[in-house]
Amino acid sequence: MPGRAPGVGTHVTALSVLDLVPVRSDQTTADALAATLALARVADEVGARRYWVAEHHNMPAVAATNPPLLMALIAAATSRIRVGSGGVMLPNHSPLVVAEQVALLEAAYPGRVDVGIGRAPGSDPVTSHLLRRGQSADAVDTFDDDVATLRALVRPGGVEVRVGSGTYPLRATPLATSAPQLWLLGSSSYSAQLAGRLGLPYVFAHHFAGRGTGEAVALYRSTFVPSEELAEPRTIAVANVAVAATEDEARRLALPQVRTMWRLRAGQTLAPQELVEDAEASPLPAAADELLAAQTASWIIGDPASAAAQVRDLAAHLGTDELMVSPVTGAFRDTPADRAPAREDTLRLLAEALR
Repeated sequence: MPGRAPGVGTHVTALSVLDLVPVRSDQTTADALAATLALARVADEVGARRYWVAEHHNMPAVAATNPPLLMALIAAATSRIRVGSGGVMLPNHSPLVVAEQVALLEAAYPGRVDVGIGRAPGSDPVTSHLLRRGQSADAVDTFDDDVATLRALVRPGGVEVRVGSGTYPLRATPLATSAPQLWLLGSSSYSAQLAGRLGLPYVFAHHFAGRGTGEAVALYRSTFVPSEELAEPRTIAVANVAVAATEDEARRLALPQVRTMWRLRAGQTLAPQELVEDAEASPLPAAADELLAAQTASWIIGDPASAAAQVRDLAAHLGTDELMVSPVTGAFRDTPADRAPAREDTLRLLAEALR
């Protein structure tokens, strides 16, 4: 299994990446996927430790609908970085199906597979209903048990299911020699306590919660019970990050994502992510200013030196073992459709400044 990533991890809390696979107004799904693979290769090159992909459904600006499939594509396109889900929304899926998917990935890329698990829907109510085949409430209610089932199934030995007076062997894959690493995701005290009680590593969604991170991490640490997989607490916090040569340019590049988040919070119709020039040409109403200020207060936006300082400060304040960045820089007109140069620059500039 790979050790601490060279470069980034030896000088600062380890740096990792979360990718929602955004789809811009000038892109097709194929273009967005090509841009993500290019970004993953950059993350691999600069020494990032992990590259995780989210699970969202039926969203015009997000192509990350199937984490295990994306993980396979990214693992094949890179050579060292760990790939994972940030996360698989377990109420949408059978634990056995998820276990089979990630067990095959672990067999193909041993020591490089993470499985981040969440319980949010990752979609609108109609899509969620269809994903869960009408069992939405039950699926969430059984989350704790489903996590325990998945945890058992991803182990090489699998489980023995009691059937009548006997037992039935159940394996995610026939002859596994290693297991993917299971993480629990969340943005509340519920997930922090569950991760602590189960002795699992914990990821806090600071990038959209924006507050309560320190309290959740402290609660996780105080309730942590050592487990077979983990002797001591282990945490990651996720932050939205935009880095460019100057702070002004970074703020311009972050504007399309800021506007997308405003539309989401305001209940407006979503669309593919705007280009920077289009976002600038259509100002938001003045009433949005206060909401946007609160929304972006936890984001890391700036030139390389400023962004690196903010990363160090956040990691030190939270006492987290790793910081996972979601690059939220958009694109200008005439950007190649199959690349995301500003997102690539965010990773390169930040990694270099952190050395």
